[in-house]
Parts: sequence; C-alpha cells; structure tokens
Amino acid sequence: MPSRFTEVKLGPPIEVFALQKVFQSDPHENKVNLTVGAYRTHEGKNWVLPVVRQVEQALATDETQTHEYLPVLGLDSFSQAATKILLGADAAPILEGRAFGVQSLSGTGALRVAAEFLARILHLDTFYCSKPTWENHKLVFTNGGFKNIREYRYWDPETRGLDIEGMLADLREAPENAVIILHACAHNPTGCDPTTEEWSRIADVIEEKNLFPVFDCAYQGFASGDLERDAQAVQLFVARGIEMICTQSFAKNFGLYNERVGNLVVVMSNSKDIVQVKSQLTLIVRGMYSNPPNHGARIVATVLNNPDLFEQWKDHIRTMSGRIKQMREGLYDRLQRLGTPGSWEHIKKQIGMFSYTGLNERQVEHIMDHHHIYLLRSGRINMCGLNEKNLDYVAKAIHDTVIQFPNA
Repeated sequence: MPSRFTEVKLGPPIEVFALQKVFQSDPHENKVNLTVGAYRTHEGKNWVLPVVRQVEQALATDETQTHEYLPVLGLDSFSQAATKILLGADAAPILEGRAFGVQSLSGTGALRVAAEFLARILHLDTFYCSKPTWENHKLVFTNGGFKNIREYRYWDPETRGLDIEGMLADLREAPENAVIILHACAHNPTGCDPTTEEWSRIADVIEEKNLFPVFDCAYQGFASGDLERDAQAVQLFVARGIEMICTQSFAKNFGLYNERVGNLVVVMSNSKDIVQVKSQLTLIVRGMYSNPPNHGARIVATVLNNPDLFEQWKDHIRTMSGRIKQMREGLYDRLQRLGTPGSWEHIKKQIGMFSYTGLNERQVEHIMDHHHIYLLRSGRINMCGLNEKNLDYVAKAIHDTVIQFPNA
C-alpha cells in the first residue's frame, strides 16, 4: 500500500529561522547575527529581566500555586492589566465596560484568534497589511479564513521613510469593512512610524471608509522606553470611539520569548454585545488550543499589578530601548566617518528593534557571503545584534558592500 504522505510537497523555508541555522553552523570567528527579533545584551546574550527572575523565584516558593488549567480565555488578572496599559486605565471603553482582553499564545496567537473571529463570525473577507510587513501577517490571516490579501503602500525606498500619501490613497480605495492591520509602534520591518498628525489622518480615513483596524502591538515600551508614547496611536483611535481589535505580545518587553504571553483586546461601541462576543471567542480558542499556559501570564500579571515591580520593569524597558538607540547612533556615526555613499540618517530616525537599511538583495548576498554578517534579504537588521565589539566590523562591511555594489 503506497504511503498517504508521498504527495506532500516541500514547504518553503522560513527565512529568519533558516538563516539562524546557517549562522550557528558558520565557523567564522567574526560572524554576526542580525536576523532573529530578540533582544541581546552588550555581550550578545539573551537577557532575563531581573524583575522576571525575582517573580519566578517568588512563584516557585508559593505553595498556593498549582498546575491547574486556566479558564479558556486565560488569566483574568493578566488580561485586565495588559488591556489597561495599552488603552489607558481611564479610557472610556474600560470605564464603560466596552473593552476586554483575552489571554493568547503571544501576539501571533492573538492575531490568529482575531483572524478567525473576523472571518468566520463577522464574515469579513478582505485584509490589508503594509508593504512591507512582518512576514507572518499574511500567513496567519490566510489560515484564519481571509480570502483577499491586499497591501497598502508604506515604505518609500527613495526617502527611506514612510510613504504616508501612498498609504492614505490605498486605504481610501479599500472596500467598506476591510480589515486594516496597523503596527502600533516600531513598525516591523521598517522601524518607521507615522507621526501623531499622520496617525490622525489615518484615523480619518478609517472612519470615513468604515474600515476595521487591527493594531498589532508587539513592542510597547520596548520601542521608545515609554509605555504611553508607544500606545499613543491606539489611544488616539480609542478616543475617536473607533471599534477595533488589538493584539499584544509580551515577548520583547518582558523578554519572555518562549513563554508565549499575549493578549487579544476587543474594543466595542456597545457593552451589550460583550457576552456574545466572548462566547464566540471562547469556542474559537476551545477548538484551537483549549486554554493558554499559566507561567508567563502569571509573571506579567504579578509585575503589572504591583507598583514597585511595575517601576522596576519600566526601568528595564528603558535600559533595552536605550541600548538600541545607542547602537543606532553608533552605526550611523561609523558609516559617516567611513564616508559610506548614500544617506544613512534613516538609521537614527527609525525606532524599535529593527532597521530597514536600504541594502538591496545583491548587497545582502555579498555581506553574508564575504563578511559572514547575517540579515534578511530585504535588508532588515535587528539592531540588538550590534554591540561595541562588532559595530566597527559591521560598518566596514556595509561600507565595502556599498562601494562594490552601488545601489542601481
């Protein structure tokens, strides 16, 4: 009897993880990994936040903690606290009972649950994401049931910044009820965020065209070091009374990458609809992964609900965002001193973990093959992979590459 699996086709590799594997097997002594989106210290190591260590130690000795199942929608003390730091504790939807959070399997899990709810329950079939966007957006929403995948202009390669007019024009052409994925802060992969005035213009079009925004918030606090500043776009939409869904990840800002701590926030115009919406989300989660894990959510809930621990955590995110800003300045300054052709101001202007360098695919190929510096073919680099030991090496490699292969 022939195997049922012989007709299965080989799926394409996931670029970021494929590059990680190649990097790990590379014996070159000066190799640099600028691929995976994870924070690294000056020593190039993963950082377990001190406040996380402190809470973990306390939980380990707390005899009241068990391994009982969480409810299907997760740990309520976590979801409530997470929702408040994003929308604002005094936000009208919270005070009026029109918003709630649901614990999810990090930001990706929140997006997947949101996609299925929007497609299957609200019967929406078209979604727009930025061009470019985080590569998983399209896969998650397609798997969630969306049939029409569209893009709105975002990155302008000429200015190496945001194409706000192109973005607004494309949103104006979107059909009514189209789902629009927006990056709340630290746009991945470009690092280019709209200004407050530009966010207001985006909100105008969302309202005018009756579009449905989904804010992907993976970097609150981690981007600028300021929780309020990184939530300003979401809170602007909240103040407008716009219905929306937000997805939160606590992988980066808590360093809890493998604990999969996320929150799905639903903001509604009528509190009377909450019971029905929660019931449908409950069924989606039940049929997908049944209920979420406890450990990471318990850590985040403990920190967010304890004023002293909360202040410690805010100091940690200032440390992380501050180091990234130092690396941006350091790389820019070195490229300037080398006289590297082109403008590199965008490296300083961009925000968050990633920089869209503007290097093209031929340049990326050269810098990987000849300098053993690993980055995505789009030219996106993780700024956290830079440190004082490799900044000079990376800057010289970029300089050499741009000299040998000028931008067409």
